[in-house]
Amino acid sequence: MSASPLRRRTVRWQPLLCLLLCAGLAACNTTRPRLPAMSVTPAPAVETPQPLDDIGPLLNYHQALRRMSQGELIKELSGLMQQKRTPRVTLQTGMVLMLTRGNGDLARAQGLLDSVANSTETNSAPYKPLAQMLSSYCGEARRLAEHVDRLNAQLGTQQKDSQRRIDQLNEMVEELKNIERTLPVRPAAPATGVKK
Repeated sequence: MSASPLRRRTVRWQPLLCLLLCAGLAACNTTRPRLPAMSVTPAPAVETPQPLDDIGPLLNYHQALRRMSQGELIKELSGLMQQKRTPRVTLQTGMVLMLTRGNGDLARAQGLLDSVANSTETNSAPYKPLAQMLSSYCGEARRLAEHVDRLNAQLGTQQKDSQRRIDQLNEMVEELKNIERTLPVRPAAPATGVKK
C-alpha cells in the first residue's frame, strides 16, 4: 500500500520542521553576556563640603548689610577684621566694603573677593562662584563710578566756563550802563505847534 501524496509531503517536511524548531530553541537559549545586577539599595549621598550650606545664609547676610546704616557697616567691618581670616570671613568683609562709601573701598572689596575666587585651597571651592559674581559686580560698579566722576569733572568744567561767560557778560552790561550814564542828556526837541 503506497503512502498518499499528502503523507509523503508531510514526511518530507517533518525533518525540516524539526530542524527549524531546534534552531529556534537554540537561538532562545544562547547565552548573552550577563549585565551586572541592578542594586536595589540607594546609592550613598554625594559628600559635599559643609560650606555649601553657608551660601544661602551669606546671601541673607548681604541683604541684611544693605539695610544697615554707614555706622553699622563700619562696626560690622571692624568685627570682621578681628576674626580669623577664612574664605567665608574674607567674602563677608568684601560684602561690607562693597557698601561702605570710603575712598577705595570698592577696589579693596574686589581684591578680597578675587582672592577667594582665585584661591586654590579646597575650603574656598564652595565660595568661588559667589565671590566671582560679586567681584564682577564690584568691577562694574567701579567702572560706573569712574564714568560718573569723569562726567562730573566735565560738568564742573562746563559750569565754570558758563559762569565765567556770565560774569563777562555782566561786566559788559555794567560797562554799557556806565557809558550810558556818562552820555550827555539829549536836549528835548522843541514842541512844534500849528500856526493859525
